[in-house]
Amino acid sequence: MRILLVTGPGGAGRTTLAAATALAGARRGERVLLLTTESSAPEVVLGARPEAASATPLAPGLHARRVDPGDRFRQEFLAFQERAGTALDLLGAAPLDEDELTEIPGSEAFALLHALRTEHASDDWDTVVVDMPPAEETIRLLALPAQVRRYLRRLLPAERQAARALRPVLAQLAGVPMPAQKLYEAAERWEDELAAVQRVIDAPETSVRLVTEAGPVAAANLRTIRAGLALHGRRTDSVLVNRLLPTGSADPFLAALSGSQQTALKALREESADAPVHEVPHLGRDPQGVDDLAALLDGTPETAGPDAAAESAGRDPWTVQDRLATDGILLWRVPLPGATREGLALVRRGDEIVVSVGRHRRIRTLPSALRRCTVSGAGLRDGVLDIRFTPDPGLWPKSP
Repeated sequence: MRILLVTGPGGAGRTTLAAATALAGARRGERVLLLTTESSAPEVVLGARPEAASATPLAPGLHARRVDPGDRFRQEFLAFQERAGTALDLLGAAPLDEDELTEIPGSEAFALLHALRTEHASDDWDTVVVDMPPAEETIRLLALPAQVRRYLRRLLPAERQAARALRPVLAQLAGVPMPAQKLYEAAERWEDELAAVQRVIDAPETSVRLVTEAGPVAAANLRTIRAGLALHGRRTDSVLVNRLLPTGSADPFLAALSGSQQTALKALREESADAPVHEVPHLGRDPQGVDDLAALLDGTPETAGPDAAAESAGRDPWTVQDRLATDGILLWRVPLPGATREGLALVRRGDEIVVSVGRHRRIRTLPSALRRCTVSGAGLRDGVLDIRFTPDPGLWPKSP
């Protein structure tokens, strides 16, 4: 199954082009699902409101489903409340009823990830096109499973098995009951769920498609977005430049606007040299309904993934190069297209490395060989961060 995550700066038209991309795939004979959220107001573009409970047919081969974060939040909260009943009773807390629950900020992100995993597991579709939130939010959302799993491992490490055995003794010493077994089971269930979502996001058949307009700051925005995506290993398969005016207009005003767009378009092509750029025309109106979406099809690339996706299957983009024989170092290479030195930070914390690109941060556990080394420097060149590691004589295996 092919997964296309469509995102871009707010107002660039990502919902419209996500729908057009889905329609293009359906017209090529694919079984396509458009997965969208309440906040994107999909009914304005689609001409119909997708259902949340089941996929809504829109055109031959094309269905849409709306993610309902409120329903998902209520299900998860009530399940947690049941599992945590003993602890809540200890605190004297009164349980909440379903009809008084309203989703909290951030619940839409978890609901969207859960829906993505569910549809991927269904095997009902050839392609799932996901109308993602704005780009900065999407970067954080795609990093969420790995981050939450790391928190769970720190808060409930493998040694918790011993803690379970000691719980009756600790309860007698403290005079209060310890957390119930169901709490640990809930954490394990969350870990399994997040791991499944992570596998979908990391799959070679999953890629990000960026939507942007050809404005004066478009290239700078694209550079920042691609750097944030690359930091978390997300692949950009193409860039859609939306609402392009026709060139050669006799009207001075339109000619000036078109000229400005063409200048920005050139900068976008230079900035996105390793990902194809596709031009999407301005219809002279806001697209509404399947007929208008069909008029945009020429500007949307095929949904089938490039051969590079299959070639990179199972590969970690962060690669270690052995240069001990020539330079006495090991080199950890991190692809970061779009990153600049000014927005880059690097910190080692024990057996982990923290890499920050602008507002985005990623924590990676060092490969075993690099844990026996010290960081001796780093450099960014041609969109690749090279982190140099020198073997620590006290930890590095000595030659016989």
